[in-house]
Amino acid sequence: MQEAVDLIAEARGVGASVIVVPINKLDPAFFDLRTGFAGEVLQKFVNYRLRVVILGDATKRAAGSSALRDLIRESNRGSSVWFVATRAELDQRLEDVGR
Repeated sequence: MQEAVDLIAEARGVGASVIVVPINKLDPAFFDLRTGFAGEVLQKFVNYRLRVVILGDATKRAAGSSALRDLIRESNRGSSVWFVATRAELDQRLEDVGR
């Protein structure tokens, strides 16, 4: 959790509005929704009005968890948290919302 707080502080310090986190940098506990870790981390970003993007293919991680698939689907419907597989997909989403 401290790493998320540090990342938020750094982003705010440079005026960033979007933070991109490579999926392979996340602790495996993030994807086990029973731990509550993902909810805590993502809520921190939302509270500070920072868009967070999880960049990378989450298909394998979500295959065994309907709750994780639901989180990804619902997050991608909003504007605060996105799960995107590729940089091209991220670029398109940012273009669509006008940054």
